Formats: sequence, structure tokens, C-alpha cells
Amino acid sequence: MGNPKAFLTIGRKEAGYRPIHDRIYDYTEVEQTLNIEDRRLQASRCMDCGVPFCHWACPLGNRQGEWQDLAYRGRWEEAYLSLSATDDFPEFTGRVCPALCEKSCVLKLHDAPVTIRENEASIVERAFAEGYVVARPPRKRTGKRVAVIGSGPAGLACANQLNKKGHSVTVFEQNEFIGGLLRLGIPDFKLSKKIIDRRLKLLEEEGIEFRTSVCVGRDLGTDELLRDYDAVCVAIGSGVPRDLPVEGRDLKGVYFALQLLQQQNRVNAGEEVAKKDRITAKGKHVLVIGGGDTGSDCVGTAVRQGAVKITQIEIMPKPPVGSNPDTPWPMYPMVLKTSSSHEEGCERRWNLGTTRFIGENGVLTGVEVERVEWEKDPETGRMNMIHTGEKEIIKADLVLLAMGFVHPVYEGLVQNLGVDLDGRKNVAIGENNGTSVDRVFAAGDAASGASLVVRAMASGRRAAAGIDAFLRK
Repeated sequence: MGNPKAFLTIGRKEAGYRPIHDRIYDYTEVEQTLNIEDRRLQASRCMDCGVPFCHWACPLGNRQGEWQDLAYRGRWEEAYLSLSATDDFPEFTGRVCPALCEKSCVLKLHDAPVTIRENEASIVERAFAEGYVVARPPRKRTGKRVAVIGSGPAGLACANQLNKKGHSVTVFEQNEFIGGLLRLGIPDFKLSKKIIDRRLKLLEEEGIEFRTSVCVGRDLGTDELLRDYDAVCVAIGSGVPRDLPVEGRDLKGVYFALQLLQQQNRVNAGEEVAKKDRITAKGKHVLVIGGGDTGSDCVGTAVRQGAVKITQIEIMPKPPVGSNPDTPWPMYPMVLKTSSSHEEGCERRWNLGTTRFIGENGVLTGVEVERVEWEKDPETGRMNMIHTGEKEIIKADLVLLAMGFVHPVYEGLVQNLGVDLDGRKNVAIGENNGTSVDRVFAAGDAASGASLVVRAMASGRRAAAGIDAFLRK
């Protein structure tokens, strides 16, 4: 450790966000950066704990203590090499990861954990700026071909690892862009798509082939796929959103969250959308149903589109503020989270269930909600919802359903491959991410259910290890 007492004398300092009055008028990344000297000081706060709970909490097994000490010493190339040894794309996780590592930092006990996520992002950006990140194609090829279906974080991580092993990898993506939800699901103000393009250019230079606008199972048959490739990895994500089948669901003005987010990302990329197909919050009262990250992204997007008022409701109770005895350190704390989007203007309410959508002439005008309560069953420990009968109508011209995802899309690829499903209707996998079908593996949300980018990447790496072991037998 360069400075073993830094955590005693140097306080936590975050880079923070751009001013609200500035950022709400564009889709540029909202997060700011610290200067190099301040960043080195923040990295020096790492105590190099005897038991590194940050490492324990990270799905990728990042060696935070090691690369933060190297950053403090100004050894940026070594810091990047240490970071990239476990994290394929630290420029992604450094921006959109909820930082499980920080929540488990020993300094979190005093509510001042090391700024691990920001330090990570700074290391990789410094590495790009100083030219340390360059294409490194494998020296020789194994002659084996692998198809990765889906180009989200799991698919890209799997493809990257397999390519490094010398296998020839082709990534298939049904959309017109590579990146999956990184590209189309996460707003530009959280993750600039230039960051994705920069990495994709390197992956192509290293030999990975990308094929867009190809829906495997429809445009490309699974029989042909298994004939032409030695192994296949299904990394299509959890593409079926949770619906809300109540009265009025078919009214114009009720959409899934991703319909808004994907369209806005396409518009930002220069795509023309017909006026009749445009989903916009401009001049509207917006209701976001669902209190997670996707709902927050809808709030930020609606703000930038010019919504008159935005309300976000959640059927579950309001989480505790600050700390939660049910999730003590070093567990990830289930507490109230206020995102940059929430700060920009949003009324948040809890314990509200949606009973029906109200409209006139087929167009949404409002939403009837009911206050609910939750009671723990003393025998099972499960929370049971109690209807109170107390109802009200929230004015709404636009409703966005952001209630999560239930399972991968079955039609086409999954159905045609004939892979087994688990109890939650995800693709069932074994220890090495193999499925019930020979030579077919699965990774990411398609196998685990909707989760975090960092967990998807870790799953992609495990799948790649399983495929590599299979191919080398």
C-alpha cells in the first residue's frame, strides 16, 4: 500500500453529476469526472483489507485493492492490465454497475466507501487516452467455430474470451446495432454509445465477426447453425417484459418501458421515426409503473422529452432510508435509491397497485390505482398483499410499464433448439453453462433471468470457459 493511513485523512469525494439545468436538455452522459490528482487520492483510500469484501461481492472477482493501489502510484497501464484481467469491459461496468463492491467496502461501515466504480472508470479511460488499450488478436487459431447468439454484455464477454483462446467467433444480433440492451436499453445519458463503438472496433480488429439484423431461428435455421458451428452460446437476454393485464391495457398511450427507451436510442443514433409511431412524453402527464432502474431510465428520458409531470409508482413498500437491518453490511443494502433521473423531477409513490387504465375514444386519460398493504405470513415468512379498497385516479397521457422481465423469448431459437427450461422458464444450464442439447450453451439473463450487466458478463465468461473446455476435449 502506498499510503496505509489515507482512509483516515482523505474523505470520500465523488465526481457528481452535471448541473440539472444543463443536463436535462441533452442526452450526453450526466456523470462528471475528477482530475487525475483527486482520483489518485481517492484510490489511495483503499485499505487493502485482510479480507477484501469488495472482491467477494464482485461477480467478476475484480481485484480492487490491487488496481487501486496501482492507480494511486500512477502506474495506469499496470492498473488497467490488472482490471482487464477479470473485467472484459470496465468502461461499461464503470458506468452502469450498481457497484456491489462499494456496498461491501469496509469503509461503508462509516458510509464513506472507496469510490471503486469511479476509480474503475477512470483507470480504463486513462488507459484509452494513453494508448494502452490496443487490439491483440490471438497468435494462432484452433480451427474451431463458435456462434454467439445475442450481443449484450453476456454475449460480448463470451465472444471476447473465446476469441482470446483462438476460436473463430461469430456474434449474431437480431437488431440493426451490436450491443443488446447496452445499446438500445440503457439511455445515452448513462452510457454514451461512442463508448460501445470504441470497444467494438477493437473486438473486430481482434477477429470477432459481427452479423446484425439476423434473427437466428427465423432468418437462420438452427439446423444450419449446428451444422456450421462447433458450439453455440445462447445469450439472447430475458426479452419478455412483465405485462399488466388489467382493464384498458389496449388503450393508446400504454407502452412497455423498452418501447420508449429503444426508440429514443434509435432516434439519438439518427434513425427517422414516423410521427404516428413516435412515443414521446412531450407535453404529457407521464406515469411510470415500476420502481427499478428501468423505471428510473424512463423518468430521465421523459424529462428530456419535455413531460409536464412525471409520477413513478411501485406496488411494494418504500424501502428504508440509509440502512436496512434486513440487509446488513457486507450484503447489498435494500434501501431507497435516488438516481440522477429522480433528481431531475419526479414524484415517487409506493404501495400502489394498478386496477385499470381509463380512456376516451381509445386513448389513455388516466389510471386507477389502489393503496395496498403488506403483511408477513408468520409461518412462511412470505409477504402477502392486502387490498385496502382505497382508490384514486392519476391523470396520465402516457404510461410506461417498467416491471421487469419474466423469461427469454421462446419462439424461434429456444423453441427450435429444444433446450430444457428451468423452474423459472429460463434456459436450464449445468455447471459449465451447458444446456440439455449437445454443443449448446447459454449465458446471461437467458439462463439466470433479468439481472445486472456485471452478472451477465460473469456468466458470459463462465460459458466461454465451458465452451473452450468442451472444444479442447
